[in-house]
Amino acid sequence: MPRDIQLTEKIRLLRQFWRLEHRAPTYAEMLDLFGYKSKNAVFGLLQKLEEAGYLSKDGHGRITFLPRLTGTVRILGSIAAGFPTQEEEQETEAITLDEYLVKNPDNTFMLTVRGDSMIDAGIMPGDIVLVEKGPKPNQNDIVVARVDEEWTLKYYVRDNAGVRLEPANPKYKFIRPIRSLEIGGIVRAVIRKY
Repeated sequence: MPRDIQLTEKIRLLRQFWRLEHRAPTYAEMLDLFGYKSKNAVFGLLQKLEEAGYLSKDGHGRITFLPRLTGTVRILGSIAAGFPTQEEEQETEAITLDEYLVKNPDNTFMLTVRGDSMIDAGIMPGDIVLVEKGPKPNQNDIVVARVDEEWTLKYYVRDNAGVRLEPANPKYKFIRPIRSLEIGGIVRAVIRKY
């Protein structure tokens, strides 16, 4: 039986296979995929994944991936859209999205917005932002940024004095990093439930 610490990697490999093949792998393919030597090891892994709600098996042992495995994006916590606050990454939930919303699932996560500094950009408290980490931000991209050890959601603006983070609400001032700036990702979509 695989250790829990390896389960995340197995799920990542299965998601990658699904994106390329649009089907679940066979038991033989899973032997290669996971580097297992016996089908019993594959069976044990599938049992654990079924218990966790990632797949189901029919009476003949055929597996079907559930949406939690095929299209899940992690919610890592919340992000301040007002004054920057210290936040720790904390996986709390997973939401399934249509594939067209997420170009790069391995580098995509979601955050729940707190605060009102981005309301003029149409980002309201309680909205969920879909964030892609990795690409370099362009002028006026909305970014998740760690500025002087605190996280916030703002427009990315480069000017003659360097980088500043602009709110989309006139009652807030822009933020200019003093010690450090780290871009956690670029907002690709805003999700609001009515």
